[in-house]
Amino acid sequence: MSDKKKFLLRIDPKLYEALERWAADEFRSVNAHVEYLLSEAARKAKRVSAKSPANPIQQSND
Repeated sequence: MSDKKKFLLRIDPKLYEALERWAADEFRSVNAHVEYLLSEAARKAKRVSAKSPANPIQQSND
């Protein structure tokens, strides 16, 4: 099982529907897509490093 933190998120139904469509376009679950979006926002805001464990969606160019 995953060691990820669980929390309740209350979200506007219309925003959730938009996230569902967006996630489907990217072949992700809504949960994975929200995590991806938050990780990208945190990285761009320099709140986590690009290689940080807090950035679960890492694209390696190795």
